[in-house]
Amino acid sequence: MNDQIKFTIDGVEVTAKAGQTILEAAEVAGIYIPHLCYHPDVAPHGSCRVCTIKINGRFMAACTTPVEDGAEVINEDEELLDMRRSIVEMLFVEGNHFCTFCEKSGNCELQAMAYRLGIYGPRFPYLFPIREIDMSHPDVFLERNRCILCGRCVQVSRDLDGKHVFDFTGRGINKRIEVNAQEGLSETNIDAVDKAISVCPVGSIHVKDTAFRIPVGKRLYDHEPIGSDVEKK
Repeated sequence: MNDQIKFTIDGVEVTAKAGQTILEAAEVAGIYIPHLCYHPDVAPHGSCRVCTIKINGRFMAACTTPVEDGAEVINEDEELLDMRRSIVEMLFVEGNHFCTFCEKSGNCELQAMAYRLGIYGPRFPYLFPIREIDMSHPDVFLERNRCILCGRCVQVSRDLDGKHVFDFTGRGINKRIEVNAQEGLSETNIDAVDKAISVCPVGSIHVKDTAFRIPVGKRLYDHEPIGSDVEKK
């Protein structure tokens, strides 16, 4: 039985396997669909909506939508670009992102996404929320100002590290990342080598004493925009 599925993305024919998502099939084909919450090591959940595409005229999340034979997918048009810009801009104004002196600058997916989408300043007013920093652990710190609530650390800590150190509390504008100990990170079993730290797309979870070790010019997005690795396939 033939399990190959053919569909188009912006008019380009893509061959996929049954069970793949549109995002997975696009990456194999060398087509980059912008995304932030998605990570290949954990199940997609479509929370950030940056990967929103049009499928036969409907808006869907590419990371959770399975491929469909004959589907016509739009990944790049002015309406989608404006939608993605709005989402990323809201992530900036809903937190406190100090890009110029953040340890993750140049390696930050949110910063890189803003550059890729042509964002140099948000159209929305900054909220300047009050968020706590947890420096209690000897090796790891949690900077909630930069958290974009992508959920990667929650999934990876639970499913790959087997620890469930992180989870969400609250809803809507009051939603925040928390740890599984009342006294903070120092009372958890997190370790500096945990994968939950390395999958953070922004500068929210960091290993202490490692800041700025990668010099300017050698950081991940210093020379090529985010998504270039996919587009070179």
